[in-house]
Amino acid sequence: MSISRINPEGLHVTPGYHHVTVVEAGRTAYLAGQCPLGPDGALVGAGNFYTQVDQVAANTLAALAAVGAGPEHVVRTVIYVVSGEQAVLSLVWDRFLGSPLAPAFTTASTLLGVARLGFTGQLIELDVTAALPG
Repeated sequence: MSISRINPEGLHVTPGYHHVTVVEAGRTAYLAGQCPLGPDGALVGAGNFYTQVDQVAANTLAALAAVGAGPEHVVRTVIYVVSGEQAVLSLVWDRFLGSPLAPAFTTASTLLGVARLGFTGQLIELDVTAALPG
């Protein structure tokens, strides 16, 4: 399996992600939206973007590991943030880039501000697609 990440000429420079990700062949995994819930199912870090990003990153790493993948196998991410403010969206992006999940965000990525997510107090959700190794 081969993964190529490309920034074509004529498109804007990105802050770390790539405009296009191509997977030559193989199996893929589509993770459910990863939420800031602990193992007990309770929301972690109500009102705290940093804590919720950290929990979402940990949950995503666990889900990837369950299928024999790591962040380097991620080919698409969509980050949902309950905020319309550029500063908050940037804070969330930077926190993910500082996490152990950071290699996942060098691929095709989208960052969206939204009005609400599924759980009361939830501020972050992450949608991930990975190309499985071997």
